[in-house]
Amino acid sequence: MSELIQAILDSEEKSDLRAFLSQLRQQEQKYLLRNDILNVFKDYCSKSEKSETTASASRLGKLIYYTQEIIQEDSHLCLIIRPKIARQEVYRLTEDLNVEPMSVQELLDLRDRFVNKYHPLEGDLLELDFGPFYDYTPVIRDPKNIGKGVQFLNRYLSSKLFQDSKQLLDSLLNFLRLHQYNGVQLLINERIKTQQQLSDQVKKAITFVSERTKDQPYEEFRFELQMMGFEPGWGNTAGRVRDTLDILDELIDSPDPQTIEAFISRIPMIFRIVLVSAHGWFGQEGVLGRPDTGGQVVYVLDQAKNLEKQLQEDVDLAGLGGLKVEPKVIILTRLIPHSDGTLCNQRLEKVHGTENAWILRVPVREFNPNMTQNWISRFEFWPYLETFALDSEKELLAEFQGRPDLIVGNYSDGNLVAFLLARRMNVTQCNIAHALEKSKYLFSNLYWEELEDKYHFSLQFTADLIAMNAANFVVSSTYQEIVGTPDSVGQYESYKCFTMPELYHVVNGIELFSPKFNVVPPGVNESYYFPYSRTQDRVESDRQRIAQVLFTLEDPHQIFGKLDEPQKRPLFSMARLDRIKNLTGLAECYGQSPELQEHCNLILVAGKLRVEESDDNEEKEEIIKLYHIIEQYNLYGKIRWLGVRLSKSDSGEIYRVIGDRQGIFIQPALFEAFGLTILEAMVSGLPTFATQFGGPLEIIQDQVNGFYINPTNLEETAAKILAFVTKCNQTSQSWDAISREAINRVLSTYTWKIHTTKLLSLARIYGFWNFNSKENREDLLRYLEALFYLIYKPKAQELLAQHQHR
Repeated sequence: MSELIQAILDSEEKSDLRAFLSQLRQQEQKYLLRNDILNVFKDYCSKSEKSETTASASRLGKLIYYTQEIIQEDSHLCLIIRPKIARQEVYRLTEDLNVEPMSVQELLDLRDRFVNKYHPLEGDLLELDFGPFYDYTPVIRDPKNIGKGVQFLNRYLSSKLFQDSKQLLDSLLNFLRLHQYNGVQLLINERIKTQQQLSDQVKKAITFVSERTKDQPYEEFRFELQMMGFEPGWGNTAGRVRDTLDILDELIDSPDPQTIEAFISRIPMIFRIVLVSAHGWFGQEGVLGRPDTGGQVVYVLDQAKNLEKQLQEDVDLAGLGGLKVEPKVIILTRLIPHSDGTLCNQRLEKVHGTENAWILRVPVREFNPNMTQNWISRFEFWPYLETFALDSEKELLAEFQGRPDLIVGNYSDGNLVAFLLARRMNVTQCNIAHALEKSKYLFSNLYWEELEDKYHFSLQFTADLIAMNAANFVVSSTYQEIVGTPDSVGQYESYKCFTMPELYHVVNGIELFSPKFNVVPPGVNESYYFPYSRTQDRVESDRQRIAQVLFTLEDPHQIFGKLDEPQKRPLFSMARLDRIKNLTGLAECYGQSPELQEHCNLILVAGKLRVEESDDNEEKEEIIKLYHIIEQYNLYGKIRWLGVRLSKSDSGEIYRVIGDRQGIFIQPALFEAFGLTILEAMVSGLPTFATQFGGPLEIIQDQVNGFYINPTNLEETAAKILAFVTKCNQTSQSWDAISREAINRVLSTYTWKIHTTKLLSLARIYGFWNFNSKENREDLLRYLEALFYLIYKPKAQELLAQHQHR
């Protein structure tokens, strides 16, 4: 970028740059983000009578495009430029157009000065830098391969095998010796002592099993294989054993990435899994729509069911049936004594439709019963996590009769608990963030002190730094969750470099090019969510009941609004009532478009109807705002607002009933990390309009199987929806075409079978990598412990002291 800036200064565009900077100086804002910068440039082009197209193609236009932030000071401007995904450059530009690069530390100091929190004394603020801990690990070079960590690792391992086959194959031999189940040795026994013996015996065993019919059960020739050195775990039939041994033979002779993944993925080493969803209101009935639940509960429950099913399938295929291996999945969450009629006060609950998946609820320790016996917001839960983890460790060891093989954290608090448990139990740790709050709230780190009473970001962002660096691997639902798009910064990328004034500077918060990142999108639960056209799988009485609830039923306790013309095409949305989900923005968009009101009704399934029924401050604000919008635009007779609690089967049927009437699903979030409701709507057959900010960009192919909207531009959003509605009114084939493509998109890409197979493969491969790698993680883990005890814990104790008086 320095070359581009210099080229501007050496050309006629220097005067344009000077004029643009002059216009910047006239802005009231002194801290401009990308959209602000683009708007000022657009205004500049208009005033200087330059066409926007010509200006954008100029060198100055390119510089503006890549500029992510501009901070104005009295004597100079600071340009934060993002020339490529996951890369940042910072320059100081003076009034006389001198340019010089700025260091990360200088940028963080400048941001502190912006909020009057600057400390001029050298060394006056803690600096966090995780960069050195990644110096001795392989890193991805090409940004487009970020999120494909396991593929990179497999290539790296195969090249190492090729360069030093003896050392790595010795490691493989030792790794195979590790595996047991309840004290029973798996895979190889003491008869195979060297890498050469392994190679020789594999070839002998291949010859032996090749002489048997493919479907001959393993138990019939188990003894012969044991005499050769092979214990259970290679397969359940002669054909499966031969396939596994063939892959190992190929790996020994000519390693390549696909062979490594194929072999490691077959090793029986994952039998017990913990999924951590810590903050509560986690249940199978009566919890959806509660504060802090919704997408995460649905995700984790479906993940647990499908993981248990996949584990059982893997055990059967590995030929472990004779050992009575019983895979087990536990969802670890918080027990809430005052559970408002739900089962959240029950210690152990079996997950419906599984043989051995359970919800284990562990109470937080009693401090102030007014707090600890009730639901605690995810923003307030931080003081209880350490003791919750300690108590959970005992419960898990008892339930599993030993240690788990994998711990998966969910959300920031669950990931911190996963770190604490994995550290104590020496277990592989996987992180799944779903959504990181730092990206949701503008300048949340810069103004953390002003927001602390409400959000406690000092605890949350510290917990995120600890957990994401500690994790053996990180699963994200989309690529841009990690590193964004060419136009926007990713959620994890936002942790790369930031300041929390008067707390610490993060010089390097996360290595985005680390192979720990993997994109593994979730699936939809096909038992509940399936196309509206599959009438043979639908229950007619449920269809009629849901149709009444959506369009005609009068129930002042749970439903607001009576439709004047219930037969109109429904525009439908279902989400929590919070600022980010932006259902009030959708209502305002609808209210501002008489044309949309003429053709369509608006149906919202969202939270509570009354302020006094909610415990969540943000939800209360949105309830008030939604009533105000209905009043302001006189939407009576055109809108229905359902504050109902839905079972999974009812929520699935709601989409299908909307599909029966050729309705449209709209997801208007200001930011959406992934968008599970988008998948549910699409697989049900609903044409879907979804936010262009976040994960939907990777789910939807615009105008092929859905549509992007900018939810901040209400006029444009209304126009896009209206254009599609008009086409559908002219010919129903327009609706049918998008509906078909939406269904196909989900079924080909977003199934739980794909997700769980990939997740278990990752757990095995990272387990092998950690065993084989010379990387010493202990120094990193000690650094993270210091951060936990010196920053996180004192802040948590401050918050706990506040809770004692509530």
